[in-house]
Amino acid sequence: MPLTKEFIVLLEDRPSTLGKVCRALADREVNILALQSFPIGGKSVTRFIVDNASAAKTVLDSEQLTYVQAEIVQAKLPHRPGEIARVASRLGEANININYAYCGLEPGTNMPLVFLGVTEAGKAAQILEQAAAAAKP
Repeated sequence: MPLTKEFIVLLEDRPSTLGKVCRALADREVNILALQSFPIGGKSVTRFIVDNASAAKTVLDSEQLTYVQAEIVQAKLPHRPGEIARVASRLGEANININYAYCGLEPGTNMPLVFLGVTEAGKAAQILEQAAAAAKP
């Protein structure tokens, strides 16, 4: 369960804004692995996980966008009932709060990934690695 970098971008909440940013990333060969976007107060808070953070940073800077980078947990879970419950329970037992979560795809395999914004990313990553090892048959 590696740690990964997330870009949190503040966009205007209007038609074509998200498309323009996604096109700028694509034009620089940056692949979006996961995306979450929601409106709040006339803006959109958009979270991206990309395959090339350095190139994405260059794109966001050139587009003069307001953004921050955060470290979050990336978990590859088996596609079966109860897996998210198992992970969320393990983190809760360790007193780690999940602030938000969203899904994406692993490059090359298209395996589902879950991205978790948690209170203690390093500790959460260790717990999820242990849980993954225990879940293997």
